[in-house]
Amino acid sequence: MKFRPAWHVNGFAVLVAWFVLTLGFGAAAAYGFVVASRDGSVPALVAAIAATVLAVLVLILASGLIVVNPNEAKIVQFFGRYIGSVSEPGFFAVLPLTDRKSISLRVRNFETQKLKVNDADGSPVEIAAVVVYRVVDSFKAAFAVDDYEEYVETQSEAAVRHLATTHPYDSHEVGTSLRDGAEIAQELTVELGERTELAGIEVLEARITHLAYAPEIAQAMLVRQQAAQVVAARTRIVEGAVGMVGLALDRLSEQGVVELDEERRAAMVSNLLVVLCGDRATQPVVNAGSLYG
Repeated sequence: MKFRPAWHVNGFAVLVAWFVLTLGFGAAAAYGFVVASRDGSVPALVAAIAATVLAVLVLILASGLIVVNPNEAKIVQFFGRYIGSVSEPGFFAVLPLTDRKSISLRVRNFETQKLKVNDADGSPVEIAAVVVYRVVDSFKAAFAVDDYEEYVETQSEAAVRHLATTHPYDSHEVGTSLRDGAEIAQELTVELGERTELAGIEVLEARITHLAYAPEIAQAMLVRQQAAQVVAARTRIVEGAVGMVGLALDRLSEQGVVELDEERRAAMVSNLLVVLCGDRATQPVVNAGSLYG
């Protein structure tokens, strides 16, 4: 069984017809009982009873009137059997004596709890995500799972846990880490969409909102991150310093400012690298004598 639209007609037309028929049959029944009581006419009594039964049947038709709000669907069941769904907003009449259940089609969002999970490197991390979704199949949302809201929450936590265990917190090599926001959000959205399709749910967006190392290793990981940043900065400084030293030596040679042998050239390179790569300000020393003295 799958989703299908339920039979429904304009509720205002049915309401007018119901009012006219109820009034007509009620008047006919009252007139018949008056005639039967006065003249003792059996046909009049039978007609009055028939009019009363028809009036009761017409009254039952009123149980089929429903109001559907915008971004809402009504699940219609007739004694346990699924008849269909009405998702068009308005005032309608469906089959009488049916049960109706409302399913919201509005966009919803919720944030998962902060989960403590080991990442791909085995480091404990705290992670949470926000999920934006809506119901697109009211039949699956109503009958495929017990509670589609609880189902989405459970599957969201499972998807976040799986994502955290398959990616490292920081990517030390080529690859995606948990800190790569756009790629991780896209992967989480796709995985969660596959998990919740059974419940008739469309996941519009899933994004990490909280990501941190667990408190017991947070300080150690902070030191490691700082060391990695220092190494990266030093690497960049050395690359720039080597380029600047090479440029300085080439310019000196091209313009003939000074001729340096290999020993003096090496000394000059060493001095320039110390000046350019040092983390403290250097104090210049002026040599007033001969360069080779």
